Amino acid sequence: MTAIATRLEQKRDVSGAFPGPRSQELAQRRSAVVAAGVASSVPVYAADADGAIIRDVDGNQFIDLGSGIAVTSVGASDPAVVAAVQESVEHFTHTCFMVTPYESYIAVAEQLNALTPGDHEKRTVLFNSGAEAVENAVKVARLATGRNAVVVFDHAYHGRTNLTMALTAKSMPYKHGFGPFAPEVYRVPMSYPYREETEIKGEDAARRAIAMIEKQIGADQVAAILIEPVQGEGGFIVPAEGFLPTLAAWAKETGVVFIADEVQSGFCRTGAWFASEHENVVPDLITMAKGIAGGLPLSAVTGRADLLDAVHGGGLGGTYGGNPVACAAALAAIGTMKEQDLPARAGHIGDTIGSRLRALAEKTDIIGEVRGRGAMMAIELVKPGTGATTKEPNPEATKAIVQAALAEGVILLTCGTYGNVIRLLPPLVISDELLVDALDVLETAILAA
Repeated sequence: MTAIATRLEQKRDVSGAFPGPRSQELAQRRSAVVAAGVASSVPVYAADADGAIIRDVDGNQFIDLGSGIAVTSVGASDPAVVAAVQESVEHFTHTCFMVTPYESYIAVAEQLNALTPGDHEKRTVLFNSGAEAVENAVKVARLATGRNAVVVFDHAYHGRTNLTMALTAKSMPYKHGFGPFAPEVYRVPMSYPYREETEIKGEDAARRAIAMIEKQIGADQVAAILIEPVQGEGGFIVPAEGFLPTLAAWAKETGVVFIADEVQSGFCRTGAWFASEHENVVPDLITMAKGIAGGLPLSAVTGRADLLDAVHGGGLGGTYGGNPVACAAALAAIGTMKEQDLPARAGHIGDTIGSRLRALAEKTDIIGEVRGRGAMMAIELVKPGTGATTKEPNPEATKAIVQAALAEGVILLTCGTYGNVIRLLPPLVISDELLVDALDVLETAILAA
């Protein structure tokens, strides 16, 4: 990877008050006007962001190991993205593709059709958010198959709309009190190697899920299987080898649409363009968002032409779907990913993080497991002395570690069904020096906990 020019010095610096007076002032203004249901995990307010650094309104600089939840994979304010956006807005900010179409939407579709797994004929439709992409993928599967049931998995996260809340596993905070939810959604066991009661191969875990589907739903009633190849909010769970291919093969045999939700795992994040590629799985439909456009809101469904073309005219779309400025950003971001070979860079980042954290796990018994793919890594934390027995989740230590790291200038995110997982999602353009510095801070915080 060649160095990308940055405006901000790529260095952490928390020399001022934390949170500082400007952040505290904004927090007071926020409490008076912003709905309480919108939560923020960091108590400082951003004034600038560049590369792998976020500068707050009080001048503190933080190493960003969250990338806006895997969005700024090409780095914050990527020069190519900024230039493309500036050029695009000089012409038009919106016409609505469903009214007066434009070339950039087509160009993004061409890129996605070429980059996603499989050499079959494909079609693409663009939307605004990951939840919107997932919801439309389900719509397509139901219409194309004439079936209603959708199968999802334990620990899954697919969004906050009514249908995607039904698809999501975790109640608090995503679903609690918001029902009733959309019907014909069925949940089956995920392959979660660390928390299986007894060790089970991926193929056998898939057959366990398939047996439940056939017994409780009936294969001929299932429109789609929807799964994250690496689960995101659920805890960065990587299923055992063989789990995904076995499910995909069964879906193909039974006419079930296999949908890969790559909203968080897509666009080079796991060391491949898409996480499905690690086991040569070719989804019928794939949903994308987050890293697609370097920070601008854009999402997509790409997949088999026969499925997407089965929908009647006007059945897919949305006023802002495939906004021209977001499309320009996506084309630039994809260009950066190719030029910088970010799949390879993600693999290198994953090796650096994995080796460091696995060595750290030998020094403390609160690290139950280090897992992930590429630059989508996680640490599952357990209560001291329980790692080899009950594997009791340790959300208290998780919270303390994240807060301690933040005070030293490193932004970390948590996740997991039990609130006990720290996830690392650094920008794929982060320098080795900055990444090592952030890992030094994380190690100190973990050992202190």
